[in-house]
Amino acid sequence: MKKGKLSVLESLIIMIVMFGMLGTMMIALGMTPQIPILLAFTLLLFYGRFRGFTWNQLQDGIVEGVKPGIVPMIIFIMIGVLVSAWSMSGVIPTIMVYGLEILNVRFFLFTVFVSCCLVGVIVGSSFTTISTLGIVFMGIGHVMGINTALTAGSIVSGALFGNNMSPLSGTTNLATGIAGVDNVFDHIKTIAHTAIPSATITAIIFLIAGHTTANPNMSSVHHIINALNANFFVSPWMLIPIAVLIICAIMQVPAIPTLLSGSITAIIMHIFINHPKLSTISNQIMNGFQLNSPDKKINSIVSGGGVTSMLSSISLILVALTLGGVLIKMGVVENLVGKMKQSVNTPGKLILTSVLSAIGVNFLVGEQYISIILPGTTFKENFDKQNIKPVYLSRILASGGADINALVPWGVTGIFISGVLGVSPLVFIPCAFYVWMNPLLTVTFGFVFGKNYNKDKVAEPKLNRQVSEQLN
Repeated sequence: MKKGKLSVLESLIIMIVMFGMLGTMMIALGMTPQIPILLAFTLLLFYGRFRGFTWNQLQDGIVEGVKPGIVPMIIFIMIGVLVSAWSMSGVIPTIMVYGLEILNVRFFLFTVFVSCCLVGVIVGSSFTTISTLGIVFMGIGHVMGINTALTAGSIVSGALFGNNMSPLSGTTNLATGIAGVDNVFDHIKTIAHTAIPSATITAIIFLIAGHTTANPNMSSVHHIINALNANFFVSPWMLIPIAVLIICAIMQVPAIPTLLSGSITAIIMHIFINHPKLSTISNQIMNGFQLNSPDKKINSIVSGGGVTSMLSSISLILVALTLGGVLIKMGVVENLVGKMKQSVNTPGKLILTSVLSAIGVNFLVGEQYISIILPGTTFKENFDKQNIKPVYLSRILASGGADINALVPWGVTGIFISGVLGVSPLVFIPCAFYVWMNPLLTVTFGFVFGKNYNKDKVAEPKLNRQVSEQLN
């Protein structure tokens, strides 16, 4: 064995052993994900040193692996602050009261899915959609007696559809840029060919599932509404922080200042309406809002948020990205993805291989941006050689890369969803129907319509002339 360089077979064995260990410890033994991932990282670290990598090289891998997660981790903290601010001020209780008054239980899951789709398109962030509407709908679903897995699945499905179809989405723009697509709307038009059918099928599933759900005790629902009105200032004015969030998103303000704007607006309104002590606000921002009413059910529904509520998720992201960084530094990811690249000679095979590589990177590294960047840069040359339009590569990177991260229990998105909605990844993953459907249709369409994915023959000479003029 050559020191400092792993073979493809060796990389494959590492992956199989790692997944076997993680699966056994997390699923069979029910261990919290941080410990199995940390153990896998420890074994990989010492194996890397045994195989000739220096400690400095491995440490560089850790640093490079964690870098992409720094901004998401800050966003997690900002979301913890937002949830606490919106709870203490009455924003979330206001939305819950209005939602409980107008939602029909038989169409609840369908309404949740469609609402998250629309808001996701507007704000361009699945994280924002899940951490705002998602929390509200989880509370309403709990009151109505809706299955938790289906509620979470409808939220995640709608949020990720909105993320795919929004020109404001970070992952949408990243996939567009990596694939070399000039206009983000060209990408959106192309991904719509699979996203809209996937969303339609998903909507039908939730419509049917809603009709099979048992009717709730409406007296309990009315009790919740009365209790919320008694404990919070419920008014249309409390929707102002939501309007601020949407305006910032439309103006393409980055996620961190957008979330801060929504939080600060809610806190200012809370100060003027409820006159709390600043020390109380500070404590609730840090440790989360806790309602202390005689009704324990209401207390559990509206309490939560805070910086500390996100620390477990942040620790999981850190260890997952650390493991991913070492895997990349040792060449495990490059070996496996690069090997797949050699076996593609038709559009259908190329698309299938690209999707599988994006999924594989998601499970190996757990980071959505890397799952877009690595397969995109690896397979872009193959798409050019087969004369396939770059919009089809960007569609793959969005559906097989960004979306699939939600289905990875140790992925950044999967961790985020679990932490914010308060459900295990194994609960919502089977019911996130859109996330399963979109990559499946992407591959299916690739085999069926792949021969029509070639670049416009008429446009090519014009493009070549433009490039030539720019070079001269």
